[in-house]
Amino acid sequence: MQVFGVDIGGTGIKGAPVDIDEGKLAAPRFRLPTPQPAEPAAVSKTVADVVAHFGWTGAVGATFPAVIKGGVARTAANVDPGWVNTDVAGVLGSVLPGGVAVLNDADAAGVAEMTFGAGRDVGGVVIMTTFGTGIGTALFLHGQLVPNTELGHLEIGGHDAEMKASDAARERDDLSWEKWAKRVTRYLSALEALLWPDLIIIGGGASRKADRFLDHLDVRTKIVPAQLQNEAGIVGAALFAAVGDQTRPKAAVRPPRRRPPATRPPGGRRP
Repeated sequence: MQVFGVDIGGTGIKGAPVDIDEGKLAAPRFRLPTPQPAEPAAVSKTVADVVAHFGWTGAVGATFPAVIKGGVARTAANVDPGWVNTDVAGVLGSVLPGGVAVLNDADAAGVAEMTFGAGRDVGGVVIMTTFGTGIGTALFLHGQLVPNTELGHLEIGGHDAEMKASDAARERDDLSWEKWAKRVTRYLSALEALLWPDLIIIGGGASRKADRFLDHLDVRTKIVPAQLQNEAGIVGAALFAAVGDQTRPKAAVRPPRRRPPATRPPGGRRP
């Protein structure tokens, strides 16, 4: 089964049809720059252009870099402030013929990794961190998503964490991978102190170059790169559009009841 996924980021908007049974893109992704300023009308037009590139007319799942409650943006850290309290699903749905389901970008990436990637079959507390224009986080307990955590905005050393430890901050400050890893270590150590995770997954644009910094991170928790890398958001968005809310508890599987065997009195007759 194929569903279309769109990943709306601070610098680029990318999308592709996704095989949600395999967790893979069904065609090479198509990317357009995020318009600046990233206002609702301009962003929605770009999203429509990405979807139209494939001639897609069916359902679409879309990520958005904000707290999303009921399809409405409640924050706007890396997009235009005009998105705050905007019905993102409604705005995008007005230009997409098949309708759209919207969720936080890091949550989408986390759902993809927990379903198809590095977090598959991992229990306990798992944190997905995405290092790109900002720092996104997705928190899972026994595979269940706790949505909209926004832990990239923790204050560390008097600064918003993503202002110092995002991949954009590395480029802005012209840091070597080793020096940047020290900042990331400080940030991840703060997450450890608060949540004591069992696994940390590093995703976002930086995950494509994990071999350059992963060995320089000094934390006690096991850290692995995202297996879906920068395609995780697209896959997670498509999966969300197909199967719905990943935050709802999964029904426990109960074994069938077994009736006790019938007893027979002496002589072989039933009582």
